[in-house]
Amino acid sequence: MGKIMRKIQTRGMVMLLSAGLLSGGLVAGAHAEPGGCLKYGAVGAVGGHLANHGVLGAAGGCVAGMYTRHEYRKGLREKAALYDKEHPVDPNLSMLERYRQRKTDEQKATLWDAEHPQATAAGH
Repeated sequence: MGKIMRKIQTRGMVMLLSAGLLSGGLVAGAHAEPGGCLKYGAVGAVGGHLANHGVLGAAGGCVAGMYTRHEYRKGLREKAALYDKEHPVDPNLSMLERYRQRKTDEQKATLWDAEHPQATAAGH
C-alpha cells in the first residue's frame, strides 16, 4: 500500500510542478512578438514531415522565425529612434525623473505610430 501512495504523490507533484512551469511560461511570454524559432520551427517540422523532411523543415522554420522576429525588432528600434528624435529628454530633469519617465522601444514605437497614422498606413 505504501508504494502505491508514494507513486500517486510523486505523480501529483510532477503534475503540479509541470503545471506551474507551463503557467509561468505563459506569463513570461505574453509579448506580442511574431515568430521565433520554436513557433516557426514547429510549423516547419509539420510541413517538412508531410514532405518526409521533418528535420529540414524544422531548421528552415527556425531560421524563418528568427528572421521574422529580427525584422520586427529592427522596426521597433527604428520607430523608437524617431520618437526619441521628436521627443528629446529634458536635460534639467534629475536622474530619478528620467528613470521614471523612460519607455521601452515597444512603447515608443506604439506612441510614434499613434502620432503618425499616415506614415503607418503607408508602410513606413
